[in-house]
Amino acid sequence: MSAPFRLVQGSSGPRQQSPTTCGSACATVARMLVDAPFARWITAGEGSPVPGAEGDSPADRFAAWERTVHARTNGWWGPRGSLALGWPRLLGTPPWGLKHELEHGAARAGTRYRMLSVRAHSQESLRARYRRLIDLVVEGEPAVLYVGNRWLPRHVTLVLPGDRRSTLHVYEPASGMVLLLDEDAFAQRRLALGGWSVPWILVQPTGHRRVAAGQLFGGLTKGMSSTSVSVTSSPTA
Repeated sequence: MSAPFRLVQGSSGPRQQSPTTCGSACATVARMLVDAPFARWITAGEGSPVPGAEGDSPADRFAAWERTVHARTNGWWGPRGSLALGWPRLLGTPPWGLKHELEHGAARAGTRYRMLSVRAHSQESLRARYRRLIDLVVEGEPAVLYVGNRWLPRHVTLVLPGDRRSTLHVYEPASGMVLLLDEDAFAQRRLALGGWSVPWILVQPTGHRRVAAGQLFGGLTKGMSSTSVSVTSSPTA
């Protein structure tokens, strides 16, 4: 059986399989980090086949799931048949689509997310935002960072916890590399992520996870109806 899927600084992960699926690649990698059977299927073809991720090679299965994710994040209809805000696939992945994807299987169960525009932030505010991300981003609860030029967001990356308490890492899907997300580069808008330098939008954990009462109290709630409670890891920002 394959080892659990992990990404660390300097490692090479899957690469996006089309010019417009950087967001879908980030969502796929995020799911691989929290769903071991899914990751084994993508990387090794082991275990139960995953509908929507068919293929004879890891790249084929990754590309198939990218397409599945892209159709879901950009569609006009939500999972329960409700009308959603659709988005042309040629323009990439909208942040609200990635928010939904993270909250429904691509992050630790119960993790909630919020979208935040950082394009107009001052350097001081961007530094504060970076330090807040250090508090919020933990294993199984990544953030998404949209980067671009001074006019438009053009690329999507996945922010991961660093190997030290004061750092963050970032998965860059165009190269598949995991890099250091430098605070100075973030604050000074001189990132080098897929050729783009300006931070635009964050889709970040709120710091709260919904946990079923049964998970908290085990057998004491057996047979009782499940309710949701909020477990706070850090205050919402």
